[in-house]
Amino acid sequence: MQLVPIDSLDIDGLEDFARLTDVALRRVSEPAGGLYIAESHKVIARALAAGHIPRSILLQEQWIADVTPLLADFPDVPVYVGDAATLESLTGYHMHRGALAAMHRPPLLPMEDLIRDATRIVILEDIVDHTNVGAIFRAVAGIGADAVLITPRCADPLYRRSVRVSMGTVLQVPWTRMPEWPEARRLLDHAGFHVAALALDDRAITLDEFSANLPDKIALTLGAEGDGLSGQALEAADTTVIIPMKHGVDSLNVAAASAVALWAVRDQRASDGTSLSHG
Repeated sequence: MQLVPIDSLDIDGLEDFARLTDVALRRVSEPAGGLYIAESHKVIARALAAGHIPRSILLQEQWIADVTPLLADFPDVPVYVGDAATLESLTGYHMHRGALAAMHRPPLLPMEDLIRDATRIVILEDIVDHTNVGAIFRAVAGIGADAVLITPRCADPLYRRSVRVSMGTVLQVPWTRMPEWPEARRLLDHAGFHVAALALDDRAITLDEFSANLPDKIALTLGAEGDGLSGQALEAADTTVIIPMKHGVDSLNVAAASAVALWAVRDQRASDGTSLSHG
């Protein structure tokens, strides 16, 4: 590895970690696609296993032995090493997980390519809470779906908090941004998907009713808490579905609801316990 001891915060290359927000990282002009931050040894390992390319690593000295095997294929990637106080001064927060990697963002596939061979996909419409996005990706990875589509205004799955909450599974689950609803619905129709919207709606059927006769290919649509799904999303749905509640509770947190719904609509033909492809 190219170990670079941090004896000054002005060292070339440290700018990737110098109090940059995730928005700023996406706007990094070189590389063209921008960057994201993978935080912790486990998440860095998942990013590399998914085929993502590191640009630089920042870590405390005691993590060198753990990170060294991960970078066997990347001998030219600089690894900046400093003590806890120095790294906190650089990044603006306490690095209690000990390691950060600035990763090149992989190019996103066109929606039609991502869903072509899928039977279960999840659509996230305008969910802006990064914690919920990460938790939904974790449910998708654990319970099973082939891909996630996010609307243009949905929170970034590669935002640091989303990656952390998902336990790195956002790096395993294939995903992309979809076009606006009219075009997205056309692509879903072409791929043969039945669109099921999880929403409080007078026309909705219960999840039990829906799961009793599942279509072959299902796109499960989830909306932001509070506002729920837009009128366009509901109009694009073939079926609206509710999870019946008790004790006056009208709905679950969207991440919890995603897990319940995913379990109910899982494709049992594919439930063999194998992990998702890295896509």
